[in-house]
This record gives sequence, structure tokens and C-alpha cells, in this order.
Amino acid sequence: MTALAPAPSRPVVRLRPGLLLAAVAVAFFAAAALWPALVTARDPLAIDLTRVLEPPSWRHPLGTDPSGRDLYARIVHGARDSLLIGVGATALGMSAAVVLGVLSGLSGRFLDGAINRFIEVLFAFPVLLLALLFVAVFGPGPVTLVVAVGVGTAPGYARMIRGQVLAARDSGYVEAATAFGHSYPRVVVQHIFPNAMRPLAVATTLGVGQSIVWASGLAFLGLGAAPPSSEWGALLDAGRAYMTHAWWLEVFPGVAVVGLALSVTALGRALQRRLEGTHHDG
Repeated sequence: MTALAPAPSRPVVRLRPGLLLAAVAVAFFAAAALWPALVTARDPLAIDLTRVLEPPSWRHPLGTDPSGRDLYARIVHGARDSLLIGVGATALGMSAAVVLGVLSGLSGRFLDGAINRFIEVLFAFPVLLLALLFVAVFGPGPVTLVVAVGVGTAPGYARMIRGQVLAARDSGYVEAATAFGHSYPRVVVQHIFPNAMRPLAVATTLGVGQSIVWASGLAFLGLGAAPPSSEWGALLDAGRAYMTHAWWLEVFPGVAVVGLALSVTALGRALQRRLEGTHHDG
């Protein structure tokens, strides 16, 4: 009697503790941004002059600010503005980069050279200098942060997309499609564009974390939202004058910024490894 061969076991997917922690952190801040009442019942603007600059306690886990407002509630309600600025800046930068990168990769030598010179000019301007320029024109505020960070990060994305377009344009499957008589627009839409856009999911995820850090840093310098905004960079800016005797006003908003940025980056790296593994398996 022939023994039946055991069925092949499925690979066990192990979720690393660090990645699980990152997913929990992102889920928490996403819930705070969408439904802040789920994670705190306190009003972030409620003033209590009897509890000014209280250190962390059971009543106020992250302490209070100079107006007696609960810092935990302010951080929770500030998640929406911080995420919107990070996502908005990344979307703006990525949209501009797609236009520049695709045009550069598909155009002739003259237009490609002109776009590359333009990208190099943008690279020469640090994000801080761009922010100061936009503040001088439009005034400080969250829209200024979105535009400054978006424009400042666009050149790096544009170079990446241009490289992907050039690699796809010179690939064997594009040459085969052309040999079969497919029109150039059809080759671009069906072959070049989809393959060139493949890294965007990972780049966008990583870009959100980067943009949140940039925007919070610029807001810390007074270039972002004005008080009484709960945006995390604005909280950092407001706490500067008290950092020597009210450390929690700087530490906890800073932990929120760094924690969310690192968590989003960790998920982006995990997505990158997943996509690269799928690509190699295919």
C-alpha cells in the first residue's frame, strides 16, 4: 500500500514585534485623526487656569499647557492636522514629480535636458529656504507648509520616476510590443507607465513620514499654524518658552511626531520588501 505524501505546509507568516508596534501606532493615530472622541473625551481647547503647567499625572497623563489645557487631548486632536499636512505635501510633491518624471523620461533630448536642469534648480533650494519664500509671499499657515514641503520633496521623486520610465522604455517587453506593431501611445499606457509607477506605493508611504517630520520642524520655527492650533509642530513651537521647567510640552509632541514618522516608515519598508519578494517570485 502506497503511503500518501503529506500535503506541503504553507509558510508561516511571522509578524515582527517592531512591525506590529508600528501598525498599532499608525492605527491609533489614524483613529485619532478620524474619530478623536474614541481616544479622548476631553476638549483640547478647554482652559483651566487652576491647573496651569501641571506635570503628567493620573488626571492629565501628559500634563497641561500654560492655559491648563490637557496636552494628551491636544495631541490627539492635532493628529488630523499633522496627517493632513503630511499626506497633502506628499500628494502635491508626488503629483508634480509624476508629471516631470514622465515627461522627462519620454521626451527627446532637448526637453529632457530642460526638465533635468529645472529639477536641479529645485534641488539647490533647501526645504527651509522654500518655506521662508512661501511664507514671505503667502504668510505662515498649514497651506504654506504643504506647498513648501511638497515642492521641496518633488525633485527626489521626479528623479526616481524618470529612472523608472527610462528603464521601462528600454526594456525587452517594450521592444517586443513595438515589434508586434503596437502604437506608441498604447505601449506607453499598457507597458511603460504601469511599470514606472510600481515603486510609487512604497515611495508615497515613506514620503508621508518624511513630510510629517519636515512640516513639524518648520512649524516649530513658527512657519506653520498659529495658536491655538493643536497641530504637533505648533505645539512644539508653543512649548519652546517653557522647555526648561515644563519638559512635557516638548517631549510628548516630539514623541508623537517621531513615533508616527518611524511607524509609517517601518510599514513602508515592509511593503517594499513584500513587493520585491512578490516581484522576484514572479
